[in-house]
Amino acid sequence: MNSDTLKIEIADLRSQLISHKLYTTISTKEQLQTFMEYHVYAVWDFMSLLKMLQNNLTCTTTPWVPVGNANTRFLINEIVIGEESDVDQNGDRMSHFELYLKAMKECGCDTSRIDDFVQLIRDGFAVESALEQANVPKGAQDFVRSTFKTIDTKKAHIQAAVFTFGREDLIPDMFLSIVKEMQKQFPEQLETFVYYLERHIEVDGGHHSHLATQMTAELIDNSEEREMEALNHITEALQARVNLWNAIQNEIEMSVEMA
Repeated sequence: MNSDTLKIEIADLRSQLISHKLYTTISTKEQLQTFMEYHVYAVWDFMSLLKMLQNNLTCTTTPWVPVGNANTRFLINEIVIGEESDVDQNGDRMSHFELYLKAMKECGCDTSRIDDFVQLIRDGFAVESALEQANVPKGAQDFVRSTFKTIDTKKAHIQAAVFTFGREDLIPDMFLSIVKEMQKQFPEQLETFVYYLERHIEVDGGHHSHLATQMTAELIDNSEEREMEALNHITEALQARVNLWNAIQNEIEMSVEMA
């Protein structure tokens, strides 16, 4: 797989995301809360996509048998370690999802819907039922459905490609700068969120991105058919993120008009 060619194919959608007006629209803590209350579902289903990749590329059942090749196993396991058991700013171990929840609570977000959603998943409800019963915002529901459409392909090369090119390093440095400016007004309430963004840009956009690109190339293995399948699903994933950003933008604009 030629990652440079693929990046050219998806450049327009990536540009739409990185330069989306949503980032510069957020100027109050309340608007940031709205963003986080939607975006947390993308953080959650990112972990679901990651764990499905681990299930497909390694042996996660007993009795154990070797699955796939050791190089790919190493790549996905290293990414899982970083995403599922990273450290917060105090050195305490937690997943990036748990770190995000911590940031939400610190910022004063309403976490009742995401808490209810996760509990429903724990209780064995299907994702679709949990989304509806927890009254998840429609824009976030649509995004999660798109991610699980990728998961349900059961094709590791598609899942890896979406994980690599449709999910990594899509929050720009510009947004971190905006949040840091807001942190000056609310230093204690945005500390964890700023740390999350810095960590996300550092890890997901750096080391993990390189590992994921290598993993995806190995799974596509120079197959034109697999590369085309991957490109189609990456495009759908990026469009789903644009739609999510549009939904958050619309809600923020509506709240401003009603104020």
